[in-house]
Amino acid sequence: MQTFIRKALLAVLDAILVNIALITALALRFEGNIPDNYFRIYINNIIILTIIKLLIYTVFRLYKSLWEYASITELIQLFIGTLCGSAASFIITFAKDQMLPRSVYLIDWCLAFILLGGSRFSYRIIRKLRRMMLVHGTKRNRAMIIGAGYTGSMVIKELRAHHELKIDPVVVVDKDAKKINSRIHGVPIKGGDDKIKELVSKYNVNVIIIAVPSIHKNDISRLLRLSKELGCKLKMLPGAHDIVDEDLDIKQLRDINTDDLLGREKVELNTVEIAGYLKDETILVTGGGGSIGSELCRQIARFSPKKLLILDIYENNAYDLQNDLVSRYGDSLDLEVLIGSVRDVERMEEVFEEYRPGVVFHAAAHKHVPLMEMNPAEAIKNNIIGTLNTARCAEKFGVKKFILISTDKAVNPTNVMGATKRMAEMIVQSMNKRSQTVFAAVRFGNVLGSNGSVIPLFMRQIVAGGPVTVTHPEITRFFMTISEAAQLVIQAGAMAKGGEIFLLDMGKPMKIVDLARDLIRMAGYEPDVDIKIEFTGLRPGEKLYEELLLEEEGISSTAHEKIFIGKLTEIDYDEVLKNISLIESSLNDKEELKKCLKHAVPTYQPEYLHTDDEMTYENIEINEKQSEDLKFEMRRAII
Repeated sequence: MQTFIRKALLAVLDAILVNIALITALALRFEGNIPDNYFRIYINNIIILTIIKLLIYTVFRLYKSLWEYASITELIQLFIGTLCGSAASFIITFAKDQMLPRSVYLIDWCLAFILLGGSRFSYRIIRKLRRMMLVHGTKRNRAMIIGAGYTGSMVIKELRAHHELKIDPVVVVDKDAKKINSRIHGVPIKGGDDKIKELVSKYNVNVIIIAVPSIHKNDISRLLRLSKELGCKLKMLPGAHDIVDEDLDIKQLRDINTDDLLGREKVELNTVEIAGYLKDETILVTGGGGSIGSELCRQIARFSPKKLLILDIYENNAYDLQNDLVSRYGDSLDLEVLIGSVRDVERMEEVFEEYRPGVVFHAAAHKHVPLMEMNPAEAIKNNIIGTLNTARCAEKFGVKKFILISTDKAVNPTNVMGATKRMAEMIVQSMNKRSQTVFAAVRFGNVLGSNGSVIPLFMRQIVAGGPVTVTHPEITRFFMTISEAAQLVIQAGAMAKGGEIFLLDMGKPMKIVDLARDLIRMAGYEPDVDIKIEFTGLRPGEKLYEELLLEEEGISSTAHEKIFIGKLTEIDYDEVLKNISLIESSLNDKEELKKCLKHAVPTYQPEYLHTDDEMTYENIEINEKQSEDLKFEMRRAII
């Protein structure tokens, strides 16, 4: 009803304006002294000319546009509509042999376009003035826009349209020298990145907005450091794939988050193309309530599995995940949560016999390095025996694919956790040779924001006012996002033929201390000024660096440029079982247990890397060399 009334009122206004335009055109043509015969022609045709013009305006949809959001498209419609209206006036009066001077029709068209356009676009002006009056007197932020491209232009327009955000764009920076000293929507472009400090001071900027969807993560970290140094807030837009045509929601503007600190571009995997093996299949995820397991379940749910089974010993996380998935998918997802431990052979056989899963993702594991050093028997029971139990059930009950979630800590491990995960890989690789089930493993680095990772710890320490504790100033780690980790597992499951260890090219390792500093800045503080960083020394079993490959593995490429496969190694299943039996027999003796573990995993080096400075810095050089060797191997594999 309101829409009809709005259209009717606009039509009445147009009826008045077209007559004002025509009578004014006559007055201008005759300098205010309209001859009687021409005035009578106007009076005789006033009704028909008005109706015809309004009908033409309706055809050109001038009453369906939302003029408060009018753009060049609506302006063109108005231009053509008024032109056709004046042309129709000429044709009608010509047909009735009641012609007005030809110049009157041209003047009439110009005036009609101006009056009708003015009536419509004045609404936008009044609306903006009203908003400006509402926000007048309130404190507003002055923004620098990084990027003078299409997205930067959209940001400026949207900020001006949304006064309630209280952000005024005042200056733009861009690397393109051709754009410097020009303007976008009246906002000056005054230089490149090297001018940011100078321009922040000159224009009194307190917000910096990144409007470059393809910006590299290293540049984000650099801008974060610079913005905190200058006392500015740093905000950014979503990626280019989230901005469709001219549809930009400025409310998507957000603060920098932990994923932005990855130090490389996020890897996008082709899960939709390759996840057909999940559709209409019963999928079991062990450790499904954990960080990676839960994200894996969320990703799997998108691909319409026949049934999704979440197995976890900790019911609280599993319950939360169940509620999340039910709220998202409702009855369209056949979901069941199973409470149980992979250590419990009888419980695992019950699950496999009842549900007969076709694909198993084995994510159940103890992963905390220092805790497992103190409790090695528990690491053995969960990571080795639990994997063996689950893998045997998979073989016994005809599972098609079994994918183990592993870690870069399994490579040349210096701790019990890493050694047990390497042993789990060996179980999977050895079983693949003797089974109809396809067994494979996926190996990746630290997962940003996962339970037990450094980021939640650092954030808690920052909230508490510090200090933020880092074990060593030179310690480095490979990082990936939880989403990347889950996608890698799914994609590897599709690629797996049997016995492979898949790994992701995660770029260069990041220094943990640099990550800590970026998180402190992200929270609005200055490292070592507002929040102190303390170095506590390497913990038992902790390396300065992590590796992705064993020396004998090498790598080969896959269809995905970021995913590689470690060379298959010959591992005897009976030998693996014999070693597990020896390890089990020594569970009550820590020292003997480690000796047995060392025998089973020859690359395990429990005494490796203490706090000796000479040894420490020697290993840093090894780390850099091995990182380059890995890159060389990856390039060679691609070629």
